[in-house]
Amino acid sequence: MDESKSIKLRNRSDKPDNVVLREHETAIRCEEIQRQLPAFMRGFFAYLKGNVLPMTRLAYLSDIRFFCNYLISDTDLTEARLPRDISGAEFNEIKASDINLFIDYCRTYRVEKENEIVFYENSNKTLARKKSSVSVLFKQLYRDEIIDRNITDGFDPIRVPKAGEREIKVLQDDEVMIMLDAVSTGSALTAKEHQYWEKTKRRDKAILILFLTYGLRLFELQQLNVSSFNFNRGEFKIYRKRDKEVIMPMNRSVTQVLQDYLDNERLDGDKIREGHEDALFLSLQGRRMTERAIRELVKKYTSIGLATSRKAGYSPHKLRATAATSLIGRGNSIFDVQALLDHEQVTTTQLYAGHKMNIKRDLVHDMEWELEREESTKGED
Repeated sequence: MDESKSIKLRNRSDKPDNVVLREHETAIRCEEIQRQLPAFMRGFFAYLKGNVLPMTRLAYLSDIRFFCNYLISDTDLTEARLPRDISGAEFNEIKASDINLFIDYCRTYRVEKENEIVFYENSNKTLARKKSSVSVLFKQLYRDEIIDRNITDGFDPIRVPKAGEREIKVLQDDEVMIMLDAVSTGSALTAKEHQYWEKTKRRDKAILILFLTYGLRLFELQQLNVSSFNFNRGEFKIYRKRDKEVIMPMNRSVTQVLQDYLDNERLDGDKIREGHEDALFLSLQGRRMTERAIRELVKKYTSIGLATSRKAGYSPHKLRATAATSLIGRGNSIFDVQALLDHEQVTTTQLYAGHKMNIKRDLVHDMEWELEREESTKGED
């Protein structure tokens, strides 16, 4: 997007301006990448625009740009110097074995920048997405008769652990309480963190409570507005994936922390930057908080609950998992929790039902071999 131009939005939909603007910004980023890629991929571009969510579309396009740059810099499969100059004839010569070499390259690679060398290490989950991006591209090129063969059957499989095989990382109830004590009292913060806490403690607490209560996605919370909330009716509105508009009820805890923040801490008047007047959560500079800032805030406070380093703190998505596990642990229906968290499949929600938060700790506490030995020895004395 050309930052030298002012942005005007004529919004005739029911969505808030910030939600519509976010969608347009994502679409613009997609179009910018498309202009960098070969024109013969336009059928692929149209397929993504009509069939996948905006952020998925952006991820797929970014993967294909990365793949084209790989063809230029690390192979002899093209004579082009820019991705957009790669020809359909050159793509037609690409074999499944070339794609497998690309996926293997993606496991570990380095990028040299002006003043540094960055090493990238990708998980199988990331590799699987890159493979999916390339697979969708080649299938579409085959349908559009740009290439003669569908080579995707020859792509090597990538084993990604099933969701049930992975350890579900959540905060336990006592860790949640430690975290909320920290944001309420400023305990366990460094001197510098304490200075910021004095100015943002009510905002930070409201953010954590909303994540823990509703299991909101990061973008859902970041896009909340003051006008999203109707305190008289005890509800607020969020915009979810797939353009879904959802009304959420508010409990007393949520109402209390939000009113405390709005009445006693949130900036007002000319302290708020133009265009950010309705944003619920503001930075100290008077702008809507970024997703990155919210992510860092969550990592900081969860690290206190976990008694670990700031770097090892949890992401907002793990607070979403904490909310799911806590709700099910309190005896709520899996289907009700599925509806609250907006899981497409109930099988996703069932993963949290199978995860009993304190079961491992309780089992291990019943096997105190050394303490039992010491007690036994004292008895003999």
